[in-house]
Amino acid sequence: MAKDLQEPEKKELTTEEKQKKVRNEIISWILIIAAGFIMALLVNKFVIIKVEIPSSSMENTVMTGDRLIGNRLSYVISKPKRGDIVIFKWPDDRSENYIKRIIGLPNETVTIKDGKVYINHSETPLDEPYLKEPMMPEEDMEFQVPEDCYFCLGDNRNVSEDARYWINKYVPRKDIIGKPLFRYSPKLGLVK
Repeated sequence: MAKDLQEPEKKELTTEEKQKKVRNEIISWILIIAAGFIMALLVNKFVIIKVEIPSSSMENTVMTGDRLIGNRLSYVISKPKRGDIVIFKWPDDRSENYIKRIIGLPNETVTIKDGKVYINHSETPLDEPYLKEPMMPEEDMEFQVPEDCYFCLGDNRNVSEDARYWINKYVPRKDIIGKPLFRYSPKLGLVK
């Protein structure tokens, strides 16, 4: 009876079997690390975008030096809306990414008069509670936003080098990369 309760004797692995076991373990770790690396590359290329804010043109919404994470999939099934902050390829040099707020939508007329923005010749200026300070009046400007393009301005209008001053004034829909979601440095927070 006592013999039946004893554990079966463990078979000693040969050197070759030990080496094979170690080799299989190493291969499994390499595959896990490679899969993680590939997934990180894919997520970075197709799902998220990281940006650092180099200037004060979007203050006080985002500050100089803020680091943001944006969603590249934000506009896959929806269209950008007025008031959205977007990350896009700068129309004057597509190798640079910019971040600004959408003011004018496709086929709209944007008029800037006495430091206020008007859409489609409205009598009422656009409500812009996100502005850092009132825009300094400058010469009147009018922009006719083309089909499938957007007109973008900074929230700190008095210092922003935005669509008012670009050679190519409008951001094509295809050049909008994503929408910032949250700030991860220097402090954590949502971008609105």
